[in-house]
Amino acid sequence: MPAPKRYSVAASGQWKDEEDNVRLPAGEVHAWEQGMNQTVCGLSLSRSELWRFPHVPWADALPESGGAADRVRRLCPKCASVAGRRGGGARPRWQRTNPRP
Repeated sequence: MPAPKRYSVAASGQWKDEEDNVRLPAGEVHAWEQGMNQTVCGLSLSRSELWRFPHVPWADALPESGGAADRVRRLCPKCASVAGRRGGGARPRWQRTNPRP
């Protein structure tokens, strides 16, 4: 069984936390795999002018996490479906309720 992929964040904007002196994502957020030149949904990082945040894991960009999501305005729905979105607004995983014999 392959190991689960670890996604980082790519965002349309950035801001700097005054307390920790760290860059954090802002605006529209996409999942990004380090070593790749595109987001999970297929946007080119350079052509879309997205900032890379290799130090911010995808789970911290979710608004319900409260982590680095203070100024995140929108999550890419395609990236959220691939990288996973668990929390209050998450859709449950597909499950067969009445399997055929």
